[in-house]
Amino acid sequence: MLSHFWPVRTPRPCIEKLPASEPLLTGQRVLDALYPSVLGGTCAIPGAFGCGKTCISQALSKYSNSQCVVYVGCGERGNEMAEVLDEFPDLKVTIDGQEHGIMKRTCLIANTSNMPVAAREASIYTGITLSEYFRDMGKDVAMMADSTSRWAEALREISGRLAEMPADSGFPAHLGTKLAQFYERAGKVVCQGSPNRKGSISIVGAVSPPGGDFSDPVTAATLDIVQVFWGLDKKLAQRKHFPSVNWNISYSNYDRVLTEYYNQKDPEFMKYKATIKRILQDENDLIEIVQLVGKDSLDEEQKATLEVAKLIKEEFLQQNAFSGHDYNCPLPKTIGMMKCIVTYYDQCRKVLKESQSGERKISMALIEETFATTICQQLTRMKFILPTTPVTELKAQLDRLAEEIENGFRQLLLGSHK
Repeated sequence: MLSHFWPVRTPRPCIEKLPASEPLLTGQRVLDALYPSVLGGTCAIPGAFGCGKTCISQALSKYSNSQCVVYVGCGERGNEMAEVLDEFPDLKVTIDGQEHGIMKRTCLIANTSNMPVAAREASIYTGITLSEYFRDMGKDVAMMADSTSRWAEALREISGRLAEMPADSGFPAHLGTKLAQFYERAGKVVCQGSPNRKGSISIVGAVSPPGGDFSDPVTAATLDIVQVFWGLDKKLAQRKHFPSVNWNISYSNYDRVLTEYYNQKDPEFMKYKATIKRILQDENDLIEIVQLVGKDSLDEEQKATLEVAKLIKEEFLQQNAFSGHDYNCPLPKTIGMMKCIVTYYDQCRKVLKESQSGERKISMALIEETFATTICQQLTRMKFILPTTPVTELKAQLDRLAEEIENGFRQLLLGSHK
């Protein structure tokens, strides 16, 4: 029998590390559009209990564009691993026009909370070494570490038994170093051996800070290392807004790297993204004014910002993982939805500005009343387009809606000048 032995704490060698150039597509609109990661990137998902860390990790495992998934359940509840074992065998993924079972590309490492501390501490290293093994075959691997906080707690327990000097919150002083050594094993590389091949490992580490406190030592040390931060918000989760990614604190350092890739998909993509981020930021500032002096104190353009921000939050950023139409959102659908929302916002601002010189001034209330049963209704129904719809048909549908929005506003503006 052929076998291969490798010490799990030692990184496997490669010829050279390469800069990343392709996104890690997750099927979650908020992540793919606003805070993308790359194949070979490092991400952290910190959030309090019940915010949906495991749901995002499992969605990534099911629908990401990686060829191989290593899912490490480190110190989490046993029912979460049981859920993966129960769901994954029934799921299918289409690769090159052929359907394959998701379980065929998935490797599970179960070290749940009722298992020994030493096994929990070793589980993360076992996962990354397995990932390196598949990477050396020329595969794009996504490793889900759920959760690195439990691994750090195991490290703290072992450190205490070895009578090492404790640092912040009792964690060992070398916690940051250990985390960095783990995350540095991610990346896109040229593999050793022949034939020539390239592989990548993307690490997505869930972090469970006590009480959702992001100043916790594990979270703080992780954020010093990773390039993508998907911060989950307890208040959003309590309002049943999933995925509960807080758009005011999350970030991605891969925007510049991915500009070329997204421009090939749609030359206007980065403009759509910047506009949506600006609307959400402006809305955050306007809410304070509304709470102090009321909505009537805002001008019409500011009211348009509030209404479009509401549309973005409820119809674009929210996604129902248990529905037949929204469990996964392919990139062309995400881009098309962004295009329609930004077109609607730009047209609102244009009409509000230009109608000031007309005989009949147009208000945001009039726009909403005019388009309530047409354009506004269609904008709220964009997410019902099935993810299995052929790309050409999907693009045609959303491009047609963008044209309808422009034509509708043109007619409205002509009416105001008569």
